Amino acid sequence: MSAHAATPLPSEVPLKISYARYDAAQEPKQLEAIRQLISSDLSEPYSIYVYRYFLYQWGNLCYMAMDGEQIIGVVVSKLEEHRNGVMRGYIAMLAVKEQYRGKGIATKLVQMAIDAMIFGDADEVALETEITNTAAIKLYERLGFLRSKRLHRYYLNGNSAFRLLLPLKSQGLLHEHEEHECGEDDGHDHGHDHGHGHGHDHAGEECGGHGGHGHGHEH
Repeated sequence: MSAHAATPLPSEVPLKISYARYDAAQEPKQLEAIRQLISSDLSEPYSIYVYRYFLYQWGNLCYMAMDGEQIIGVVVSKLEEHRNGVMRGYIAMLAVKEQYRGKGIATKLVQMAIDAMIFGDADEVALETEITNTAAIKLYERLGFLRSKRLHRYYLNGNSAFRLLLPLKSQGLLHEHEEHECGEDDGHDHGHDHGHGHGHDHAGEECGGHGGHGHGHEH
């Protein structure tokens, strides 16, 4: 965390936030800005390779909130085949600059990512967030996510997490996964995605954002 408090936005100045998809042609500028934004909320920042893992393969699922030319919010996601042929979207990182929180920016970013996953024929969307991060949990539950599993000591700081799932096509998909996943995990489910900065949302409604664990691939 910065030693200096974030400069508050003048309340009388209306926000003019625009939203854009990550542009690989702008990688030198955008990747570094995304990395700095997300790293500011992480105790153990990710390697540049974690960001490249997502952005090189799923740049179309990364959306940014812009105040002029400045990136003030970002969501990083992926979409790939999961168990039993299910197409699972995964929200890996979400961050909103502190002074812009509480304005619906994180919700907008997540909804844009979900819409892109639906366009990509996703069956469901998953993520993890700290069980103490009530703002993030409320944000996702408002969007329809359901608690699927408790992951004991999921984060490097020792905190536990909830896995949240958003079924997009059938409640049966969620129930099928719950048969195998629901309940409290023994702490060995650390195959989650490269870099879920998850102190999850420090973007909450807005908390701020979530990132991830960075331990390999999500189960």
